Amino acid sequence: MKKKYKFIKIEKNIQKIWNKKKFYKIKKNKKKKYYCLPMLPYPSGKLHLGHVRNYTISDVISRYQRMLGKNVLQPIGWDSFGLPAEIAAIKNKKNPKSWTKKNIVYMKKQLKSLGFSYDWSREISTCNPKYYKWEQWLFKKLYKKKLIYEKKSFVKWCKNDKTVLANEQVINGKCWRCDSKITVKKINQWFLKIRNYAEELYQGLKTLKGWPKKVKKMQKNWIGRSKGIEINIYIKKYKKIIKVYTKKPYSIKKSLYIAISPENKIIQKIIKNNKKLKKFVYKQIKNLANSSNLKKIKNIGKNTNIFVKTPFKKKKIPIWIANFVSIKYGNNAILASPYYSKSEFSFFKKNKMNKKILKKVTNFNKKFIKNIKKKKKKYTLKSKNIIKEIIKKKIGKKKISYKIQNWSISRQRYWGTPIPVLKNKKNEIILTSNKKLPILLSSYSDFKKLKKLKKNYSKKIKNYEKFFKETDTFDTFIESSWYYARYTCRNYKKKMIHKKSSKYWLPIDQYIGGIEHANMHLIYIRFFHKLLRDLNFFKINEPIKNLLCQGMVLSKAFYYIKENKKHWIKKKNVKIIKNKDNKILKIIDKKGNFLNCTGMIKMSKSKNNGINPQSIIKKYGADTLRLFIMFSAPVESDLLWKNKGIVGINRFLKKLWKLYYNFIKNKNKIKHVNVNKENKKNRSILHEYILKITKLIEKKFFNSSIANIMKLVKIYKKLKKTKKLNNLTNKEYLICIIKMLFPFAPHFSFYILKKLKKIKHKKHIKWPKSDSKIIKKYKKSKIIIFQIDGKTIYKIKSKKELSKNTIFKTAIKERKIFLKLKNKKIIKKIFIKNKLLNIVIKKKKKKKIKK
Repeated sequence: MKKKYKFIKIEKNIQKIWNKKKFYKIKKNKKKKYYCLPMLPYPSGKLHLGHVRNYTISDVISRYQRMLGKNVLQPIGWDSFGLPAEIAAIKNKKNPKSWTKKNIVYMKKQLKSLGFSYDWSREISTCNPKYYKWEQWLFKKLYKKKLIYEKKSFVKWCKNDKTVLANEQVINGKCWRCDSKITVKKINQWFLKIRNYAEELYQGLKTLKGWPKKVKKMQKNWIGRSKGIEINIYIKKYKKIIKVYTKKPYSIKKSLYIAISPENKIIQKIIKNNKKLKKFVYKQIKNLANSSNLKKIKNIGKNTNIFVKTPFKKKKIPIWIANFVSIKYGNNAILASPYYSKSEFSFFKKNKMNKKILKKVTNFNKKFIKNIKKKKKKYTLKSKNIIKEIIKKKIGKKKISYKIQNWSISRQRYWGTPIPVLKNKKNEIILTSNKKLPILLSSYSDFKKLKKLKKNYSKKIKNYEKFFKETDTFDTFIESSWYYARYTCRNYKKKMIHKKSSKYWLPIDQYIGGIEHANMHLIYIRFFHKLLRDLNFFKINEPIKNLLCQGMVLSKAFYYIKENKKHWIKKKNVKIIKNKDNKILKIIDKKGNFLNCTGMIKMSKSKNNGINPQSIIKKYGADTLRLFIMFSAPVESDLLWKNKGIVGINRFLKKLWKLYYNFIKNKNKIKHVNVNKENKKNRSILHEYILKITKLIEKKFFNSSIANIMKLVKIYKKLKKTKKLNNLTNKEYLICIIKMLFPFAPHFSFYILKKLKKIKHKKHIKWPKSDSKIIKKYKKSKIIIFQIDGKTIYKIKSKKELSKNTIFKTAIKERKIFLKLKNKKIIKKIFIKNKLLNIVIKKKKKKKIKK
C-alpha cells in the first residue's frame, strides 16, 4: 500500500478485477433474491449529475443487500428510441441509429468509471429489433382482445416536435419535452384502453405500502375516480338519449341546466347546421388542450337553445356547451345544479341564465357551502333515496366515473417501434403475421425523401389492392413500460417473458426514479404489468414493491435577454463583481453582457448550469463523487451543488487512507491477549454505532449513515491516541469502518479490505453484525423524567427502552406520586420516547362567589 491516495490508478485496477472475474453477473440460486432497479436511462450523449445521483442510490442499496448475503439483481439498459435522437440526427445530418449507438458506447464507459455493480450481461437497448419484436407481438394480441383500437379524434399536437402527445405528456398546456404550446388536431390515432384497468389501478394503490404518499395521491387524482349516478335524458329534437352524470344525487331535483363538453359526441349533431356554434366548439376544443389557458378563460359557454325535461318534475331546462366540463369527467355531460356547486353556480351567474332566480340561487349556494360538512349525513341519506327512485323508474343507474383517458400510443415520427399493421386506401387493416416479426424500420434516407413513409407491401391481398405499412410508430413510453420484466430473461427467444425467471425475480424490491414520472411512466408500468399478467406471464398484481423518488441536483444558472429570448451562459464564463462588503455589484459574461442569476434551479443542458461528472472523477475520483452525493442531502430532498463540499469529502478520504496506511505499515502479528474491561467498553461503542448505522441504511437515511461513520472515525482516533485499544479491538474498529463505507466508496474500501486480507473470494464482503450482548452490558442508563402538569416529580434510570405504560406503572409505585394522582382525572399523557412522560390532570373549577 502506497502512502499517497492515487484514486485514478486504484479505481481503474479495481474495475478491471470486477470485470475480469464477472463479480456482478448473477443467476437464480437458493439465496433470498433482491431486485434493485434504477429507471431506464435515455442515451442523450453524456451523463449529468442527476443520473449519477439516481444510479449511486441504486448501487449503494444493491451493494448493501449483497453484503447481507442476498442474491442481488441490478441491471441497466437504454431507452434508446425517441424524439431527441431524431432531432439531433436531423441537426447533425446523421442517422439516429448511429447517433444513439455512439452515445451508448460513451455513456457505458461513464457508468463503468463510477463503479456501479451492474450485471452487464443483461443489458438491453429498446431500439434493438430483438427487444421491440415483442412489443409488436403484444400489439397484435391486444388488438385481437379489443384493447387496442384506431379512431379519428382530436389530439394534443406539438408543433415543434411534429407529433401527438398523450394527455399525461401535456403539462400546463405545454409539451412535457420541449415546453412548446400545444394545439389540437383531428387525425387517425391508435389508442390503448387503459380506462378498462382504471378501477384496478386505483384500488391497487392501497397495496403499495412502500410507495411515497405523494406519488399515490398524484396517481389517485390523475385516475380521478368518483362515485355518482348516470341518468338517461331524452332529446326530442334528435330522438337521442344523452347520458348525464352527477356525483351529487341530492342536487338532481334542483337542476337548472345540462352542461356538455365541446368534445361530447352529440355536439357534432347539434352544430351540424349551425356555423356559429361550430366555430365556437372548435375554438373551445383548442383551448381545452391548454389547461393553463383554460384557467384564464373560465366559464365560457353557448346556449344550444335545445331543451330537455328533468327526470322528476319534468321541467324544461336548456342544454349549454360549457368549457368547464372536462372530457375527463363522467360522460362529459352533467346535470347542473347551481344551488349545490361552486363551478356550476359560477357558470350560471356569468352566462346570466335566469336573472329572476339569481338572488335565490346565490343565497342558497352560500349557505350550502358553509354547512356542507355539518349536514353531510343529511345529504348522504337524501342521495340514497333519490338513487332508489331513479333505479325504480329505470331512468338511470349507479356509476363509477374516471378522469383518466385511453392512452394515445401512436407517434408521427421515424425513430420508434414500427406498428405491425398494413392498410389500404380504404383504411382496411391487416395485422402482420408473426413470422414476419420484427418489422424493421426502413432506411433513414428513404424516410427523409418520402417524409410520409408508404412502403408497398409486396403480397397482393383482397382483390389485388395494394397494402402499405403503417407510417406511425409507438410512443416510447411503451418500451419503458415492460423492460423491467425483460431484464429477468434478456436472452430468452421463445416468448416475451420467461415465466420461471420472472417468478423468481419479481416484484422489483426497490425502484429508484424521479417523482416527475408519477403520472406517466409509473402509471404505464403498472398498467402494462396487469396486461401481461392477464396474458398469463405473471401472477402478482403489482410490479414494484418499494419506490424511492430522489430529489433533483440544483445549481445556479445565468442568462441575459436579447430579442425576447433568454441566452444561458456557462458558469466558467461568468464573472461576479463584488464590493468590499462582499455584496454583488454586477454579474457579467466574457463579452460584457449583464447577466441575471436564477438562484438554485435544476441542472440541465438547456440552462448551461450542468457539471460534467467526468471532470469531477478526473480531479477527485469516483468514490469522492459518490460519497459527496450520498452525504450532501437526504435522498428524497434536492441536492444543492457546492464545490466546497466535494473538497471536504476528498479530504476525509485522504485522511482515512493515511490512517489505514499507518496501520498496515506498522502492524505486528496479532496476539490473542486477554480482553480487559476497558476494551470491552470500547467495543460496545463500536457495536452501538454498527447497530445505529445499520438502522439508518435500512431506512434509506444514507447521509446520516455517512455522518455516523465519520463520527466513528473520530472516536477511533481519540481512543487510539489515549492507547485505550488493544490490537484486536483496534483491528475490529478498522475492519468494521471500512466495510460500512464499502457501499458508498467501493473502490477505496475494496482496495483496503484486500490489503487487510479480508477478501478471500468474490461476493464475500459481509456487513458487520452488532453484538447485542456487549451493547446491553455496557450501555449507559437513560434518565426518563416523570412530570405532573409540567413539574418534574421523579426520575427513572434504565438501560432498556421503556414504553409509556411501563414508565407510568413504575412511577405510580412511588408513594408521593400515588397520593398526588389519587382521585384525580387524567386528561392526557404526553410521552417523548426515552426522555419524559408528563401527566396532565383535570383542574377543579373555582366556584364563583355571589355578590
